[in-house]
Amino acid sequence: MAMTDPLGDMLTRIRNGQRAKKDSVVSPASSLRTRVLDVLQREGYIRGYSEEALGAHKGIRIELKYFEGAPAIQHVARVSKPGRRVYSGSQELPVIRNGLGITIVSTPKGVLSDAEARAQNVGGEILAEVF
Repeated sequence: MAMTDPLGDMLTRIRNGQRAKKDSVVSPASSLRTRVLDVLQREGYIRGYSEEALGAHKGIRIELKYFEGAPAIQHVARVSKPGRRVYSGSQELPVIRNGLGITIVSTPKGVLSDAEARAQNVGGEILAEVF
């Protein structure tokens, strides 16, 4: 059966891995997933990621991050879904937890956090929110 929301699947694997106190989780690789992981790594929500072989396909091993035993990611949710896309201009980007969280945005200049998108004055599709 085909996967309808690959990004949502990866975010769910991260959420489930952190609830189970795993060191890392594995997800199938794609360019969108790696760009989202770049943002999560830049913002300090994951330790890192690396590509590895999953049989005939490529996979991504995501190194999860914990702070004093608690997961670095308290909440991760998909905003724009395949059935309902959500777009926002640069000035209307939502602020998550009074700036303590981030919104991941797919813009014409690449996948950026909300602060980076505001700084570059670009809007786009709101992929996920993380805090």
